[in-house]
Amino acid sequence: MSRKDQIEQKATALFKAHGFTATSMRDLAHALGIEAASIYSHIRSKEEILQRICFRMAEEFFEGITAAVSEEGTAVDRLKNAVAAHVAVLTRNTEAAAVFLHEWRHLSEPFLLEFLEMRDRYEAHFRAIIRSGIHNGEFKVPDEKFAALTILSSLNWIHTWYKPEGKMSAQEIADSLSAMLLNGLRNN
Repeated sequence: MSRKDQIEQKATALFKAHGFTATSMRDLAHALGIEAASIYSHIRSKEEILQRICFRMAEEFFEGITAAVSEEGTAVDRLKNAVAAHVAVLTRNTEAAAVFLHEWRHLSEPFLLEFLEMRDRYEAHFRAIIRSGIHNGEFKVPDEKFAALTILSSLNWIHTWYKPEGKMSAQEIADSLSAMLLNGLRNN
């Protein structure tokens, strides 16, 4: 692992544990066992690290959703695939997922605007799946945006409780969440 990757990995853990603003470069250097000045030979700023984390995670989410929506099948199938892809990204690196989901607010312009536009485009994929399911009669949803945000909100808390050694695998979690989100809790 390169020194830059080591810095990013340690910063990700610190940002998750303490938040971006509460983590200083001195804290990061101490955690790495190096002098603070040494960090700057690898990165320009603390925000550069945050940018790398946020945009790398965004790329992973887009790779997953692109594969999910490109597959043939019903809207239900595509939504299950989208949920599974989202869960896979969240569970692959829960620390980075937490930083991505909570610390993006500390990005400065133009990165903040770019990040928000990417988030909107990502959400639009979920909305498109839901819209197609409404049009072909698979879904009965009063508002596609509300449905998409409900699904994403449900999924985006996984990083707070998921444990790789836990009772359920990431795929089992995705399957269970898909079933609950698509079918509700009713026994029909």
